[in-house]
Amino acid sequence: MRELSSDKASAQSEDAPSITPTKSNDVTDKLDVKSLTKGELLAYCAEHGWPRFRADQLFQWLYQKGVHEFEDMTNLPKKMREYLQENAFINRITPSLEQQSKDGTIKFLFQLNDRQENDKIEAVLIPDFYPDGAANRLTVCVSSQVGCVFACRFCATGKMGFFRNLSHGEIVDQVQYINEVAMEKYGKKITNIVYMGMGEPLHNYTAITQSASIISDPLSIELSPKRITVSTVGLTKQIKKLADEEQPFNLAISLHAAIDDKRDKIMPINSSMNLVQLKQAVQYYYQATERTITYEYLLFDEFNDSIEDADALACIVGWAPSKVNIIMYNNVAGVALHRAREDRLDYFMNRLSKHKIQATVRRSRGDDIDAGCGQLAIREGTPRGKSIA
Repeated sequence: MRELSSDKASAQSEDAPSITPTKSNDVTDKLDVKSLTKGELLAYCAEHGWPRFRADQLFQWLYQKGVHEFEDMTNLPKKMREYLQENAFINRITPSLEQQSKDGTIKFLFQLNDRQENDKIEAVLIPDFYPDGAANRLTVCVSSQVGCVFACRFCATGKMGFFRNLSHGEIVDQVQYINEVAMEKYGKKITNIVYMGMGEPLHNYTAITQSASIISDPLSIELSPKRITVSTVGLTKQIKKLADEEQPFNLAISLHAAIDDKRDKIMPINSSMNLVQLKQAVQYYYQATERTITYEYLLFDEFNDSIEDADALACIVGWAPSKVNIIMYNNVAGVALHRAREDRLDYFMNRLSKHKIQATVRRSRGDDIDAGCGQLAIREGTPRGKSIA
């Protein structure tokens, strides 16, 4: 684990509480250009009489080259740079802590610009390697909120409660920074992104869809939407909205229990959006998109790892073409649930195999660091945010 030096570090959802980030005094009256979408940047440039291509150049500097100062945008006219310097600013998050596991996983703690008491988020770089040790897949797990309102019993972030949404710029910043780390360390770009860090992505719907659009843009990181996955605890309204808007990325459902009574105990959202409602949303989504759905299933010892649980999971997989990721839990201090034992995992997987379910076991990564989501950001004694629990 190491602190990062300052030199090195150098939209609200319709369903989320309205919480406005605090800006530092020197930029209070200035426009954060990273709060604008690509289309809004175009309108902003047009409003000031700048040609259309200047919006593309500005977008490219922000999201492909990761420049933080207008004066460094050398292909913009001097007068345009001076105007931007006087009237706008570039908000950015700052990496402050880094932990590297012996398995190669790197976890990052980022400081947000508003510098409130709960003002830190996490992201993770998860590398997979070829037999010769060369990097294969480089997956980034990003956060979408400061804390989370949904209070899942197994999640460290859930203990924080909800403080605010991240902007699309703050989400993209995580990806940009870690992409630079990947290039330095492995000589290649990141290959995949999962929205499975702190927060419930679909509770911050606008920012996550905008950020995914930016990340996949040819003038940005240009990662195919097929390599971007957005996870949800099962917000049915937003799942249907993804389908209606034809959002091109992949959908993953954080299921973790296939029986309502058990899901109620570990995921409070299930009391208002149960498995019957989730089934309707999943089938609606598949009928509209014809895309395979992934179910994420944390396997907890002697809780959701019985033959009965496997049979129930097989029924859910039958709702629509799907696959299952069985995830071996990173134990979190203060949480009564624990990772399933290997013998129970074997029984569970064998039962799924009899149902001809496509299931993959995802082994824990970063066991020797604070790998559980939220473990770096949450601090003992800090205030708790809003929660449904």
